[in-house]
Amino acid sequence: MTENTENLLIEMLKGLRNEVRDFRVRFENDMDDLKARMSSLESAMVGVKREVTQGDEVDARQQVLLDRIIKRIERIERRLELEG
Repeated sequence: MTENTENLLIEMLKGLRNEVRDFRVRFENDMDDLKARMSSLESAMVGVKREVTQGDEVDARQQVLLDRIIKRIERIERRLELEG
């Protein structure tokens, strides 16, 4: 009976070992997938940051141009003696 119990225990441990191995393989595959997805997200974020920066640059250029136009209008109003 002891031998049967030992054999049963060995078989149960083998089954457990196989389950752990299968779990490890699935986990590693999932981790590889997550790493690939994270890399993709990081690349997308770089693109978004680049677009935001370009938008800020455009806004700054437009503000400079607007400031120049306002100064010119103020100068014209002064020369024409108009109140603004």
